Amino acid sequence: MTTIVFVLVGGLVMAAITAFFYAAYVFMSPTRTANDRLRDLGVGETQEAFDIISVGNESESKGMASAISSLASPTSEEEKNRQRQELMQAGFKHRRALEIFNSVRVTAALCLPLLIAPLAATMGSMQMAGAVVVAVAIGYYAPAFYVKNLMNKRQAELLKSFPDALDLLVSCVEAGLGLDAAFRRVAMEMETAAPDLAREFQLVTHEVSAGVPRVEALRHLESRTGLDEVRSLVNMLAQAERFGTSIAKGLRIHAKVTRQKRMSRAEEVAAQVSPKLTVVMIAALLPAIFIILLGPAGVKIFYHMQGKGEV
Repeated sequence: MTTIVFVLVGGLVMAAITAFFYAAYVFMSPTRTANDRLRDLGVGETQEAFDIISVGNESESKGMASAISSLASPTSEEEKNRQRQELMQAGFKHRRALEIFNSVRVTAALCLPLLIAPLAATMGSMQMAGAVVVAVAIGYYAPAFYVKNLMNKRQAELLKSFPDALDLLVSCVEAGLGLDAAFRRVAMEMETAAPDLAREFQLVTHEVSAGVPRVEALRHLESRTGLDEVRSLVNMLAQAERFGTSIAKGLRIHAKVTRQKRMSRAEEVAAQVSPKLTVVMIAALLPAIFIILLGPAGVKIFYHMQGKGEV
């Protein structure tokens, strides 16, 4: 009976965690618009319905998420800014992404031990305490590792297509387009091959069109990506705009340096293949070689020690 109760509680907790993660995905997904979320909730796309639902749901969800996230929210403002930047670089651009992220951590840390309750019931007290501690640690730190992994993957994806986007940007500027029009053209041309990078360039053009200074919009691009190559591009464009130097010449030099860095990274990865293969060969082949060479001698020694003579 106790096992059945634990299984039922675990099932309910799993359903609650699934619903919570789905809600987090709905509100944090960077590619979904407000109309998409309204369609998922079964509401029309009228502005009146959007206003009613946004006001009601925003106040309720904000209070609940704030209360839960405060348990895991860092105390220092510097740490909060670092977490916001990591979430932004991972692709979560919702303005309350940090609250939802900390709420997920707290919920997972509290509910995950209940999922292992049927298994922990068969253990001793010390083993059960250790299992609970491990489950809490996994539930608390797993979302952070997930965001970190997602951030690294997104940065690698952005960096892979960044040199090609720079070459296209150089061609557009040298053809006579202004920098804003060149960013808009590159975003349009790269939308199929590199949608993430094209979306970041589109955000730059939208901010500039909305009245944000170009240098500030480029700084926002640097903050959203976290790439050293983008930081160098932003610094170069800022200096070119400040001192009046040739943007096309600076872009061409920067594109050349970026291609050289990409080639250097490829050569570095290729150079790491031989040591990695050596370790794999040592771990996989040496035991087999020792068994083949020393196996017969070991069998003979065993039979001699048993007094059975030759094999």
